[in-house]
Amino acid sequence: MEDRPRISTLINSLANYSNTIPAATDPDAKPQPSARMGTLIGVYLPCIQNIFGVILFIRLTWVVGTAGALMGFLIVLCCCCVTMLTAISMSAIATNGVVPAGGSYFMISRSLGPEFGGAVGMLFYTGTTLAAAMYIVGAVEIVLTYMAPSLSIFGDFTKDASIMYNNFRVYGTGLLLVMGLIVFVGVKFVNKFATVALACVLLSILAVYVGIFVNINGNDNLFMCILGKRLLKDVDVTNDCHKEPHGALYRAFCKNTTSNEMECDEYFLSHNTSIVRGIKGLSSGAFLLTNLVLYNTDPVVIIVRRISDNIHDGFLELGQYIAQTKDAEDIEPLGKQPIREVAADLTTSFTILIGIFFPSVTGIMAGSNRSGDLADAQKSIPVGTICAILTTSTVYLSAVLLFAGTVDNLLLRDKFGQSIGGKLVVANIAWPNQWVILIGSFLSTLGAGLQSLTGAPRLLQAIAKDGIIPFLAPFAVSSRRGEPTRALILTVLICQCGILLGNVDYLAPLLSMFFLMCYGFVNLACALQTLLRTPNWRPRFKYYHWSLSFLGLSLCIAVMFMTSWYYALLAMGMAGCIYKYIEYRGAEKEWGDGIRGLALSAARYSLLRLEEGPPHTKNWRPQILILAKLTSDLVPKYRKLFAFAAQLKAGKGLTVCVSVIRGDYARGVGEAMAAKQSLRRTMDEERVKGFVDVLVAHNITDGLSHLYKLTHFVQNPDDGPGGMKPNTVILGWPYGWRQSEDDKTWQVFLQTVRNVAAARMALLVPKGINFFPDSSEKVVGNIDIWWIVHDGGLLMLLPFLLKQHRTWKNCRMRIFTVAQMEDNSIQMKKDLKMFLYHLRIEAEVEVVEMMDSDISAYTYERTLMMEQRNQMLRELRLNKKESLGVVSMLSVTVAVQTLVDFNDVPSEEKLPLVCETCVLQLPLSVA
Repeated sequence: MEDRPRISTLINSLANYSNTIPAATDPDAKPQPSARMGTLIGVYLPCIQNIFGVILFIRLTWVVGTAGALMGFLIVLCCCCVTMLTAISMSAIATNGVVPAGGSYFMISRSLGPEFGGAVGMLFYTGTTLAAAMYIVGAVEIVLTYMAPSLSIFGDFTKDASIMYNNFRVYGTGLLLVMGLIVFVGVKFVNKFATVALACVLLSILAVYVGIFVNINGNDNLFMCILGKRLLKDVDVTNDCHKEPHGALYRAFCKNTTSNEMECDEYFLSHNTSIVRGIKGLSSGAFLLTNLVLYNTDPVVIIVRRISDNIHDGFLELGQYIAQTKDAEDIEPLGKQPIREVAADLTTSFTILIGIFFPSVTGIMAGSNRSGDLADAQKSIPVGTICAILTTSTVYLSAVLLFAGTVDNLLLRDKFGQSIGGKLVVANIAWPNQWVILIGSFLSTLGAGLQSLTGAPRLLQAIAKDGIIPFLAPFAVSSRRGEPTRALILTVLICQCGILLGNVDYLAPLLSMFFLMCYGFVNLACALQTLLRTPNWRPRFKYYHWSLSFLGLSLCIAVMFMTSWYYALLAMGMAGCIYKYIEYRGAEKEWGDGIRGLALSAARYSLLRLEEGPPHTKNWRPQILILAKLTSDLVPKYRKLFAFAAQLKAGKGLTVCVSVIRGDYARGVGEAMAAKQSLRRTMDEERVKGFVDVLVAHNITDGLSHLYKLTHFVQNPDDGPGGMKPNTVILGWPYGWRQSEDDKTWQVFLQTVRNVAAARMALLVPKGINFFPDSSEKVVGNIDIWWIVHDGGLLMLLPFLLKQHRTWKNCRMRIFTVAQMEDNSIQMKKDLKMFLYHLRIEAEVEVVEMMDSDISAYTYERTLMMEQRNQMLRELRLNKKESLGVVSMLSVTVAVQTLVDFNDVPSEEKLPLVCETCVLQLPLSVA
C-alpha cells in the first residue's frame, strides 16, 4: 500500500494528460517559449496570407474572362467548397485531443496510421515544395512581364512564348538560390518578412476594391485595338490602330511580292479596325454587353451594339485567336502564324481552369501547422480556419462578379496584357496607382515562397524523425543551429525541377493534385473515425458529420480527375508506392489509428459472413495448428516444422502455433511470455504468417485439450469462426518413446492423436523432419504417394500444395496403390488416372500387386475393405456432365507412408524421411 500513489497525485496526473504522441524533438534545439498566440494572430491571419496568393493577381481575371461569370463563379465556388468541407473535417480531428506541432501530417498519420500518414505527408511535402516553385515563377512573371520587360535575356518575349518561359526558368533559378540562402541563413528574417507580405496582400486587395468603385464609370487608362472582331497586340492604340497605307498595321499584314505588289491578309482587307475601352466600370453594363467605340477619321463615329458579354464562356483551343465571337472566321488561324493577333497559349476548358485556380484556395492548414504555438489549439484552429475560408471565399466570389462587371471581355481573356502594352489588368483597376498592386503582389508572392521553402523542409524532417520511411533517415538530422539543412537542400532541388517547367499554368494543376490528395485523406480520416465510433473519437468541435466528410472526399477526387486524369493517376500512384513501401519496409508504429479500427470491423464482418454456412469444398484449404514442443531454452525443438508449414501454405490461409508449458500459471507467466516471443521470432524468420500462443497448465494433455477449445477446435461449425478455425494439426514425432523411461512421452502423443481424431480434423506427423528442405532450398525428384484408401483427397492435395512453393516446384508426383491378385490392375490404373484427371492433378500412376499375406493386418483392419474401394473406383466411371458435380467426401482414418531413402542410421537425426498422416473428413472438390 505504501508504494501506491495518493489520490491527489493520480488526479494531478490525469489533469495534465494529453492524448497525443509527442513530436520528435531535437536535443540541440533551444527551448521554445510558452505558447501565447490566439485565434487572430495564430490562425486567422496566417491562413489569410497563405490562401491569397499569386493566382489572385495574375490569373483570376483571365479565369473570369475565359470561363465567363457563371462558370467562373462555379469554379471558385467548387474550390471553396472543397476547402470548407476539409476545414470542417480538420476541425473535428484537431479538437479530438491535443494537436502536436506538425499540423496536417500529424493529424492524418495519427488518424489513418503510419502507411497513409507517410504517403499523404510526402504528398503534402511535394505539394508545398511545388507551391514554392509556383510562387517563384509567378514573382518572376510579375517583374518581367509587367514591371521591367527590358530585363528579358532572350529577346522580345511578346513574339514567342518560349522566350518568355526561358526567361522565367533562368530568373527563377537565380531567385530560388537567393531565397534558399535566406532560409538557410536567417529563418528569423523569414518570420519577420511574413508580416510585410501579409500587409502587402491586404493592402493590395483593398486597393483593388477601392479602385473598382472609384472607377465605377470606367477610366481611360487602357484602350485596345481590334481588327474586325480579333484582338490585336503590339499596337500603339493612339497612333497606329488604323488601316492607312504605310501604317504599322498595314506594314504588318501586307507584304511585298516578287512582282513588287502588296499582298495583304484577307481578314485584314475585309475588316475594319476599332478602338475599345478596357476598363468600362460597373455602370457601363459590361457584365451583360460590350460597348464598341469605332474611331474613324473625323468626325468620330460612336456605335453601341451588343456583340459579346462576360456571362458566357470563351474557351479556346491552343493557337486560336481571342475574338468577340466564336465564329470560325474570327478565331481560326487556318494554318497561319499570328501576325498581330492575340492567340491562346493553351487549350482551355472548365476542368483545366479548376486545376489552375485551385492553388489559390490552398493554405487552409497554416493554422494547424502552428498548433504548437497556440494557447488553445482546439478552439483557435476551427474558428480561425473557418473564418479565414469564409473571408477569402467572399473575396474570390465577389471579385469574379466585380471583374466581370468592370472589365471588357477581350481584355479579361488577354492573359499577359499583350493588347495593352504588357500591363497587369488588376493593377490598372486599383486605386491610386498600378504600382500598389505590382509591388504588393511581388512582395506577397516572395513571402509565400519563403514560407513554403521554410515549412517544407521541416515537414520532411518530421516525417524522417518518425522513422516510418527508412530511406528518409538522413534528413532527420539537424544542423548545429537546429535547422533541417539536408531537407532544405532536397527541397531546393525538387523546387528547381518545378521551376524548369517555367509556366504557372503547368505548375498549378500539378501541385493541385498533391493538395487535393492531402485534403481528401483529411476528409477520409474524419469519416472513418465517425463511422467506426471508436471510444477515443470525442472531438470538441460538434458541427461535423460523416456525410460532409464523404462529400468533401468525393469533391477532391472529382476535381482531381476533372483537372487532369493523368496527373491524378500520377499522384495516386505515388501515394500507393509510398504506402506499400512503408508497409513492407517501414518501422511499425502503433498510434491507435482509424485503419486499425477499420480492419477490426472488416474482420468482424468477414467472420460473421463465414458463419452463414459451412465452407464450400472449393474454398477448403488447410488452416494449420502447429503443436510445438519447446526445449529447456524455450526454443522450438523441431524448427523445420515451421518451414514445412510455410511450404504447405505458400503464403495463404491461417497458421496458429501453440505450445504448452507445465507448471502453475502465476509462477510461469514470465516463462510463457518468453516462449511466446521465441515462437514469434521463429515464425518471422521462417516467414510463416499467423498467430502464436503459449498455455501454462499442470498437465500437458489437459493443456492441449484447452488449446483445442481456445482455437475453436470443435466439431460444431457454429462455434467459433467456422471458416477460419484450424482444421489441420502438425505434430512432431516422439522419437525417443522406446528409450524414454517416462511413459508420459508416448501417452501424450497418443492422447493428442485421439483428441484430434475426436475433433474430426487432419493430423500431419512429419517423421524425420530434420531432413525436410528449408524454404530457401530447391529440391528435384519425385514425391511418392502410397494411396491405400480414399481419404477425401487430402493425400492428393498435400503434394499439390507443396508444389506451389518454390522449394518443391520442380518435383514430380507419383501415386502408388495396392491391388490384390484377384483385382483387375489395368482397370484400376485407368480408373485412378480418371480420378486424378477429375481432380486436375498431374501425376504418374503405378499399381503394385501384393498377396494377401503381404498386406499388413493393421492396414487391412483400419482401412476400408477392398470391396468398398473398388466400389468407389467404379462410381468414378461417370460421363463428362456427371463428373462436374462429383465431390469426394469420406470420413475415414488412414495411415500412409511416403518414403525417401536415406542412410539407415539408428540415430534420431538420421532416420528416414517418413510422412505419417492421419486424415478425417477432409473434402476435395473435383467440381
